[in-house]
Amino acid sequence: MTATPVVIVTVPQATPGHRGGRLRPAVSEALGERSVLAHTLHNVMASSLPMLVVTPPELAEEASRWVARRDVLVQEGGSSGPRSAHALARGVAARPDASGWLLLPADKPLVRPAVLQAVARALDEHAVAYAAHRGQRGHPLGFGSELFSELVRLDGDEGVRRLLVRYPAASVSVDDPGVLQSLDSEADLAGLRARWPEVAALSAHG
Repeated sequence: MTATPVVIVTVPQATPGHRGGRLRPAVSEALGERSVLAHTLHNVMASSLPMLVVTPPELAEEASRWVARRDVLVQEGGSSGPRSAHALARGVAARPDASGWLLLPADKPLVRPAVLQAVARALDEHAVAYAAHRGQRGHPLGFGSELFSELVRLDGDEGVRRLLVRYPAASVSVDDPGVLQSLDSEADLAGLRARWPEVAALSAHG
């Protein structure tokens, strides 16, 4: 059995919006000198935790620039890309011998390596764990190996929420607002770009 949990990085597609715009920016877009996806993957690599990237076909090459191809799982997901829960199920099924799994959406470039490690450690004693900042639940979400049979059957994000309710979940309090960062719109991405030099400097020292 894998000594540590596997981080399942789920990659969404950009979501079409009105008049050619987008409701959700592509994780391949630039944030500083790297893409959003690259920052997320580099943080996972810096944590020393194993990872598996579940991605739609059009972003598989971008993921493979940073991660070994054996750790990239290509998933067809329709026009909006693989849903987070379905991607998690596929990732768990592909790594059945892990001691647990951490769900980390690829549009979370501010989740620091230390946060990933803290949630992974919490799975030693809890079936479910998640990072929280000032009482608010963020990412990653962690699941212990005892939930394997339920995780591989997930087919909707409501299933993930039910797991969080059904099992006692450990809230891992972190002094890191990055666990709450959302990139659900172009405005979110523009705002993060505007303060990226400051954020990147803080991350480098955190």
